[in-house]
Amino acid sequence: MNALHPVPTHTLSRFILAQQRLHPKSTGELSDLLSSIVLGIKIISSLIATSGFKGLTGYTGKTNVQGEAVRQLDEEADQTLIELLGASGHFGLMVSEEQNTVVPAGRSSDQAKYVVAFDPLDGSSNIGSNIPVGTIFSILRRQTKGVECGVDDFLQSGRNVVAAGYAVYGAKTSFVYSSGHGVHGFTLDPSIGEFVLTEEQILMPERGSTYSVNEGRSVHWSPGISAFVNELKVKGDAKGSPYSARYVGSLVADFDRNLRHGGVFLYPADPKNHKGKLRLLYECIPLGYIAEQAGAEATDGDMPILDKQPADIHERTAFMTGGKFEMKQLAECLRRTS
Repeated sequence: MNALHPVPTHTLSRFILAQQRLHPKSTGELSDLLSSIVLGIKIISSLIATSGFKGLTGYTGKTNVQGEAVRQLDEEADQTLIELLGASGHFGLMVSEEQNTVVPAGRSSDQAKYVVAFDPLDGSSNIGSNIPVGTIFSILRRQTKGVECGVDDFLQSGRNVVAAGYAVYGAKTSFVYSSGHGVHGFTLDPSIGEFVLTEEQILMPERGSTYSVNEGRSVHWSPGISAFVNELKVKGDAKGSPYSARYVGSLVADFDRNLRHGGVFLYPADPKNHKGKLRLLYECIPLGYIAEQAGAEATDGDMPILDKQPADIHERTAFMTGGKFEMKQLAECLRRTS
């Protein structure tokens, strides 16, 4: 290759192995798990890129545990991850947005070291309109010993996350993850079929210039959320406002943009969704983990997301995340109006 197309030396597989070598006591299981997830993401990326002419943009006629209509791509992505992760031999159980209950893996679950929770295709309602969608995952160390894994292994505080990350399928396929030592970003090079390191040690800017929220539901917001968004829209040099509204409607796409450029994302509770709408275990905890690893914050409005312990694998929550400047301003508005 010439100077304009250098040989990629920092592929994701090499990066994961380099991270493993930093921990002499590592057994390599986490590295294998991440590699299995990455393979699944490559397959899902290909499914999405070819879904239009393969007829995969419609619905299956089924409804998931959330009461949402299941799209064909939801089901394809879900089965891809279940089959690949189950075959990896390291998970005791899996939780997916598309499954009513926990899913057993191929390995005897009394020997497994980890459990994994994932949203196989976040933002799938946008399928067919070429809007970015994604995959979100988190890995937890199992808590039970000497018995089969169970639901309780997932009902842990977000502080116990071992690794988490997400993929965004858009004009490019990107992969962002952390195993507790910073946040790292990779881009899929389709010419070699490998993810290549493009951003090491990502830090979310402390202060941004955009906000992401569904303003169509503003009539249902609490006084604190309304006050905060209004402050963002009123000119004020000290606060760098007015902010610009940027809302994709795919959680993972909005989060990814803010991670790189700064800003704040809001999905508050409302009378229809009094606990919030987003799922705590496999959407908010992994993204909250990434946010904190990138120097940002994530909250439900009352407490840090990572301090919450799910009572149910499909529990919902309010979710707000962003740079320290915006999150401090949000906390002040919520406190003033409480």
